[in-house]
Amino acid sequence: MTRSTADIRRAFIEYFSKHGHQSVSSSSLVPHDDPTLLFTNAGMNQFKDVFLGAEKRSYTRAVSSQRCVRAGGKHNDLENVGYTARHHTFFEMLGNFSFGDYFKEEAIKFAWEFLTGELALDKEKLLVTVYHEDDEAFDIWQNQIGLPESKIIRISTSDNFWSMGDTGPCGPCSEIFYDHGEHIWGGPPGSPEEDGDRFIEIWNLVFMQFNRQADGSMEDLPKPSIDTGMGLERISAILQNVHSNYEIDLFERLIKAAASIVGTEDLSQKSLRVIADHIRSCGFLICDGVMPSNEGRGYVLRRIIRRAVRHGYQLGCKEVFFYQLLSHLVDEMGEAYPELREQQSMIEKVLKVEEEQFANTLDRGMAILNQALESLVGEQVPGELAFKLYDTYGFPVDLTNDVARERGLSVDEEGFAQAMQKQKELAQSASKFGADYSNVVQVDSETAFSGYDSLEGHGTILQLIQNDEAQETVNGGDVLAFVDATPFYAESGGQVGDAGELSTASAKAKVLDTQKMGKAFAHQLELEGSLSVGDKVNLKVNGARREAIKLNHSATHLLHATLRNLLGTHVTQKGSLVDDEKLRFDFSHFEGISAAQLTEIENTVNAEIRKNHPLATNMMALEEAKSAGAMALFGEKYDDEVRVVSMGDFSTELCGGTHVGRTGDIGLFKIVSESGISSGVRRLEAITGQAALDYVRAQSDTLQNLAHSLKSDKQSVQSKVEQSLALNKQYEKELAALKQKLAGQKSKDILSTTVEVKGVKLLVAKLEGVEAKALRGMMDDLKNQLGSGVIVLGIATDDRVNLITGVTKDLTDQIKAGELVNHLASQVGGKGGGRPDMAQAGGSEPENLTAALSSAQAFVESKLA
Repeated sequence: MTRSTADIRRAFIEYFSKHGHQSVSSSSLVPHDDPTLLFTNAGMNQFKDVFLGAEKRSYTRAVSSQRCVRAGGKHNDLENVGYTARHHTFFEMLGNFSFGDYFKEEAIKFAWEFLTGELALDKEKLLVTVYHEDDEAFDIWQNQIGLPESKIIRISTSDNFWSMGDTGPCGPCSEIFYDHGEHIWGGPPGSPEEDGDRFIEIWNLVFMQFNRQADGSMEDLPKPSIDTGMGLERISAILQNVHSNYEIDLFERLIKAAASIVGTEDLSQKSLRVIADHIRSCGFLICDGVMPSNEGRGYVLRRIIRRAVRHGYQLGCKEVFFYQLLSHLVDEMGEAYPELREQQSMIEKVLKVEEEQFANTLDRGMAILNQALESLVGEQVPGELAFKLYDTYGFPVDLTNDVARERGLSVDEEGFAQAMQKQKELAQSASKFGADYSNVVQVDSETAFSGYDSLEGHGTILQLIQNDEAQETVNGGDVLAFVDATPFYAESGGQVGDAGELSTASAKAKVLDTQKMGKAFAHQLELEGSLSVGDKVNLKVNGARREAIKLNHSATHLLHATLRNLLGTHVTQKGSLVDDEKLRFDFSHFEGISAAQLTEIENTVNAEIRKNHPLATNMMALEEAKSAGAMALFGEKYDDEVRVVSMGDFSTELCGGTHVGRTGDIGLFKIVSESGISSGVRRLEAITGQAALDYVRAQSDTLQNLAHSLKSDKQSVQSKVEQSLALNKQYEKELAALKQKLAGQKSKDILSTTVEVKGVKLLVAKLEGVEAKALRGMMDDLKNQLGSGVIVLGIATDDRVNLITGVTKDLTDQIKAGELVNHLASQVGGKGGGRPDMAQAGGSEPENLTAALSSAQAFVESKLA
């Protein structure tokens, strides 16, 4: 009986649970605790600190089915998806782990028993590799498992020796391979044909037994450990008697669903494999909080979505389709990963919005690319073109690579990288201090910050910089001063730097800004007098400005918590600015926020302000803070010990900024704008305290003045405005009718000025009191009344000329209205155009209109000669 993918996943977890392993849920695809990784790409990622000894768990054995993504950074399989049998952007890694419990013998026996016993694989189809120096593993395979020596291959390369980094835990590996049979090309590992598809690695056992030192020497780990990984898709293909991962049950159903959605019956097309693969990575990335954007993880997600959409386009689907496949993914994987089902609606919205936005530019971008490829000389797409498609139309370079590969071409990746670098250099703005001082700053010590408790302090000058150079003494002017201790907050975490005063007995300076340079605080001074390195200085922060900043910063924390509560936990901070005038908060969200939602956000924040929560600040270990639910701020790097700011049980964040004593100090919170700044990122701007009160009062005064103008009260303003608008609309209609009637009357009056030129009627008139938009109507009316002839009308205002010419159809073979109007327009500083029977023009020299109109008769005569 063929085993389903779901059955295999379940059997693996149950087998190792039965053997004393703690079943651990898959961690997020976003490795929040590991800045070295773009995405979780192996089962051991969530246990890294356990292996390093930095974290203790209540168990020493674990088993998991870990969702993984390899589509960015060092581990990037994106461009191979659709072209090979086993590459995926998303895959599941089955793994069992020992943290100083069992070692090689048990790990090998567990793997062999599960494969040949639980899964009943043919032992004759299996062979293994060991690191060439690992005699212990070789002996276990040969003497305890019973494999013949011919099926135990010693490998001397790094393929069979795993390292966590240049130093630290490492050890040999033993890999288990499955032989798909002689009918498939390829040789065993270590042979010249090892890249073929006959022998496929299905399980890797890592024996963590050494600690590599900086000098390259190896020490035995006190508690050797086990890390294993088996690809669920690969083992499913074997058990379901298919060669390609895309033929297993899960993919078979996703591919059929994709085919139905895009409207094709040919299930063999590689584009369907791409789409089926990509819905898995996109669905789970969004589920884990990644939103499409133009940087980092969000950009990788955007690339994957756009690649899937392009392949749908290749299949002839020009409608929005990709998001519809999510429900089928939930059917396949929602039981194993219930969070996918819980967030289905949100994920579908994100995918649909992103797809709609890309669809608007796909046709145009593809047209440009196709046109360029048709005229391409050589076999390489220029890097400049690939960059233009990326920069202007949002085509990721791997998408251009896809199109090129389909035509037997490649992309000039180096040229693309050069174009990208050139743009970055052009876009790079100068720092707030106008220069890069990284090579000038000589202060290595961390500035002692006293500004949480006091706005005044004393310090010693450690370094002075003026004119981009370090100085021992400075005499007035713009200066950067580094002090060993300060109450001035340096810009960080979105909060702007403090301003205030610095003084000595012989000098006085305005502190315009404070910035971090490394661990040191740089004070930007506007100096009067003399300062020298070693001087003792007095420092005083602008208290009123700091207080306003504190109100806005504390309100930002309340806003952040409110957005996550009301909009969803997918909301993450993407940037912020907190100064003395306002707060600006950028966050991930896939659609605009409605007026009703904005009101609810305002009401919630103000309700928390009125609760007057005390603000608690505590220093604690980073892991302890995270366990307590503290949210980390965008772009911040945290030390092992962090400052946690809590506002009751409503908001808890890691933050080094300055805050109010109680939420009630904020007074009032008012949103002043909401907008989208990029796909998937929204921006809210708000004000607090006195600024919010002044804003509300100004709105009230405006409403009062409007009520006075309408002879109404505030409560009746809306109805009065609606009445006035309705009345104004009625007046506009009546006025338009009167103007039309007046134009008709003028038409009758000017007919009397008609003259005859060589048997053709010619009417030339300079009009007064007629609007330009009435000219076409007058022309049609005059033509009807004239029957046959040529008509020229002109209007002059203070700085503008409008001309229109008309020729009845029986005369257009001789006289063209467009030629006539251009003849006239050239004399009044303009030009125009139109049909042979009617044309219009404008000009900028009204003083010449009379003379221009007088030339019309000669022009008509010349055409009738």
